[in-house]
Amino acid sequence: MSSDNLVEIRDLNFTYDSRPILTGINMMIPRGKVVAVMGSSGCGKTTTLRLIGGQLKPTSGEVRVGGQVVHQLDADGLYGLRRRMGMLFQFGALFTDMSVFDNIAFQMREHTDLPETVIRDLVLMKLNAVGLRGAHDLMPGELSGGMARRVALARAVALDPMLIMYDEPFAGLDPISLSIIGELIRKLNDALGASSIVVTHDVQESLKIVDYVYFVSAGKIVAEGTADDIKNSKVPYVHQFVWGEEDGPVPFHYPSRPYGEELMERRARHG
Repeated sequence: MSSDNLVEIRDLNFTYDSRPILTGINMMIPRGKVVAVMGSSGCGKTTTLRLIGGQLKPTSGEVRVGGQVVHQLDADGLYGLRRRMGMLFQFGALFTDMSVFDNIAFQMREHTDLPETVIRDLVLMKLNAVGLRGAHDLMPGELSGGMARRVALARAVALDPMLIMYDEPFAGLDPISLSIIGELIRKLNDALGASSIVVTHDVQESLKIVDYVYFVSAGKIVAEGTADDIKNSKVPYVHQFVWGEEDGPVPFHYPSRPYGEELMERRARHG
């Protein structure tokens, strides 16, 4: 494994039963960089995160994180590796019966022996980084969608992880909140010296902040490169996706017989 890469995925295949989800995936996530994995819903993006985190094991191939083959680790080794990862789940997934403060403090209390005075300072520092230090006593139900996502982001970086994974971090956000989350992903990654993987189908916001993109379709990488490479891609599916065109490899019309033919048949049938 190259010392420049924190995550290396080689010849990865994964199937549910006999249904292929990922086929021949190769990805490199360099240290200190933000990398996006893009594609439409159901293409295998979130499955890739689960394989990196060890929730799933590959059918063949391997995922290495920090030089360790994830699926070969025992339970202690896997939990040790996960403590060095942060995860922002889709829609935040905050603990609804805990305050904002306690949501951030949860990992610190579970995985460290730090005194409460130190935990308090660290929690307020993380919340300050996302602009929500003044909201530490609020409950998740009192937060807007954008605020809840920022709290979830503060929780994801609570233990200063080496790898941060984001599952659709922009979903359901208004334009202002979306822009704020994008900027925070970039700034927190750089401040921590971490690596970040952003799984998303939000093209325009993601391309503003990432260093590299892998584009997935039907479980295969169909394009990769910098933001400019993706914007200028000649791959028909990628071009359609990036520019939001209604017709292309993903057709507007669900497969059916020619409309005129069907109308004529119905008229003939009903006189």
